[in-house]
Amino acid sequence: MKKILISVFIGLLCWNVQAQSQFYDTGTPTTDTATTMVMIGANFSTLFPFGMMRDTFKLNLNLGGLLMVKTKTNWTFDLNFNYFFASDVRHPNTVLSNLVDENGIILDGNGLQSTIYMEGRFWHIGAGFGKVIPFDRWRNSGLWLHCDFGYFEHKIRIKEPDDAVPQILGDYLKGYDQKSGGFSMSQFVGYLFMRKNRVGNFYIGIEVYEMWTKPLRNYIFNVGHTNNIKPAFSCMVGGKLGWFIPLYEKKRVTDLYRF
Repeated sequence: MKKILISVFIGLLCWNVQAQSQFYDTGTPTTDTATTMVMIGANFSTLFPFGMMRDTFKLNLNLGGLLMVKTKTNWTFDLNFNYFFASDVRHPNTVLSNLVDENGIILDGNGLQSTIYMEGRFWHIGAGFGKVIPFDRWRNSGLWLHCDFGYFEHKIRIKEPDDAVPQILGDYLKGYDQKSGGFSMSQFVGYLFMRKNRVGNFYIGIEVYEMWTKPLRNYIFNVGHTNNIKPAFSCMVGGKLGWFIPLYEKKRVTDLYRF
């Protein structure tokens, strides 16, 4: 999948160079409407995990934010942060396997059946770059190709509302949460729309994450020592919708000629 995404990215950039040449070869003056902008934005996505993470987690939701600069030549550069939540754990009894009795339940400190909630929580921080390929003479909108490199971390959030299960309180909880982290990449392909009055700007498309993570805990109760565990590959794929507002714009309209 990674090779296919890279090939598509390069192919679209080559197509953009050809389109730029045709844009200037009109024989008449053409107005270049692309501008330099500094923007902040927020995004929402739904992602499906694959690879190692799919063994533990189901679909998740993501909220994120970014600070982005778009140049006059339609290159984009950004810093971003994303928080992932609402991911159900596939096999909760496996996570707490040494606490489950022969009836498949976990007793609290009072000898009663406990209710324990588990949820996947992840976060990502990164820096990215991209290219906006316009389709018409309003050159701030168009196909947006984006790549990102950063750090990704995930764990299982474990909570018993009454705090009546001492085995998952304090530092003991660290032996169950499977906290892991490592290098990550992401790619986004979609449409970026920017109105001329700068209101109602958004982008929508498909996003793919790739992560190489390893345990950050020295010991996990249902696994053992983690010192020799190598980074494992996971990926997430889903749809993304974002919104942004310009903080600064350097307006510069140029008439272009070809001689």
